[in-house]
Amino acid sequence: MTKTLISNAPGAATTLEQIKEIINEKSVELLHLQFVDIEGILKHVTVTIEQLEDVVEGKMMFDGSSIKGFSPINKSDLYLQPDLATFAVLPWTVENGYSEARFLCSVKNPDGSLFEGDTRNVLKKTVDRAAEHGYTISVGPELEFFLFKTDENGYATQELGDKAGYFEPSPHDLGERVRLEIYRALKAMGFTIEASHHEV
Repeated sequence: MTKTLISNAPGAATTLEQIKEIINEKSVELLHLQFVDIEGILKHVTVTIEQLEDVVEGKMMFDGSSIKGFSPINKSDLYLQPDLATFAVLPWTVENGYSEARFLCSVKNPDGSLFEGDTRNVLKKTVDRAAEHGYTISVGPELEFFLFKTDENGYATQELGDKAGYFEPSPHDLGERVRLEIYRALKAMGFTIEASHHEV
């Protein structure tokens, strides 16, 4: 298991001009417009960089009836409104000098109102409601997982990748390199990592 505490780092690109500079510098080709369904599963619509202006203006439509728990077929048109402060180049997509990036998005109805089934909108309302009563909400996620060995076809087995214990280093901890890759990817995306180690 891994324990990695992260927090969003300040200084991220928040204006369209800053985002365009990064897009040119990193040769971004594709944009992933990400949102979360009612079960907490990440979803995304991928568009080309040429559609950036439409993306920022919230003109990217998707079929909400295809997302579990979102909309019936007769009210399926929903739109994605990106949060510019969440723009990030995805480090693991860099290949041959090109890369991909993502925005976290809120889901909106065709009339521009917030879609009630969007978990991001629900969270924002909850944060605002807490603030009205003098409270702030802080989140410290711990990304914990198991690493399993794979079979000859590359599929995960039920056999754990190592038998190490709490805080053990390599060679007992065979996941050290994986956590290093995760750390570097998160750091490149603007996160501050508090700790990364083998758990129990």
